[in-house]
Amino acid sequence: MTAWFDRLKSGLKKTRDGLVGSLYSALRGRRTLTAADLEELEEILIAGDVGAALSASLAAELREAAKKDSRDALDVLKSILAARLAASARSLRLRTDGKPTVLLIAGVNGAGKTTTIAKIAAHLREDHPALPITFAAADTFRAAAVEQLAVWADRIGADLVRHQEGADPSAVAFDALDHVARKGGVLLIDTAGRLQTKHNLMEELRKIERTVVRKLGRPSDERLLVLDATTGQNGIAQAERFHAAIELTGLVLTKLDGTAKGGVILSIRESLGLPILFVGVGESADDLHTFSAEEFVEALFAE
Repeated sequence: MTAWFDRLKSGLKKTRDGLVGSLYSALRGRRTLTAADLEELEEILIAGDVGAALSASLAAELREAAKKDSRDALDVLKSILAARLAASARSLRLRTDGKPTVLLIAGVNGAGKTTTIAKIAAHLREDHPALPITFAAADTFRAAAVEQLAVWADRIGADLVRHQEGADPSAVAFDALDHVARKGGVLLIDTAGRLQTKHNLMEELRKIERTVVRKLGRPSDERLLVLDATTGQNGIAQAERFHAAIELTGLVLTKLDGTAKGGVILSIRESLGLPILFVGVGESADDLHTFSAEEFVEALFAE
């Protein structure tokens, strides 16, 4: 058992004690399911922030699967969940053509966006010690974000491109793109999560992405949204707005350790159809990890 699996298992404790504990009570030891059992299953899933439509779909799939599968109904459900999430797993795309990889990271304030950027960079540094890494501090409306990136840049050995507080975020991105065009490697662009100006947040994000396209002749390689798992179903509506603005390529789900409703990961996957690249269960760099559906389900149901 890996150290990460132990952290994931520990981070999912609240969900395991709530949602999964109820599933154990309802399904453990059962090989045939009554209508009442399936209704109870739906209620448990809905309470775990899985969502009504998806809960009904999972109950129907379990009903049919249980007729053909002699295993315990709980094990059948685990297989169904793992299969549903399997399409979500994808690793970060890094370019191999000698051109810089550009990662645009979005998310509302409080989701852990800036910290997530630092954690992704720390993993990149560990896997690729000689890789040039640059941070673009384009969240210019929040001084704390810029200072936080500066600390991490020093710690990781990354370059930092920054402007004065309140500067045009796309101007920061422009200069950072110039920098990586010369130096190569990976550029991680931090973006604002809330604007207290006349400018619309989504328009600012679109403007940054237009700057990338104008400078490189192509979109960002990844446009990732950092979502706080504790927001539950609200996170889906949030993600839909970001997706409409910049056509997201993937998601990072943070703070799974802070919620008893980790089932929202299923709703997020089904509703958005976007891959989940990373999941986070704590504050340290080691608490963010590449998402694995099989690992996630095993940790969720671990006894």
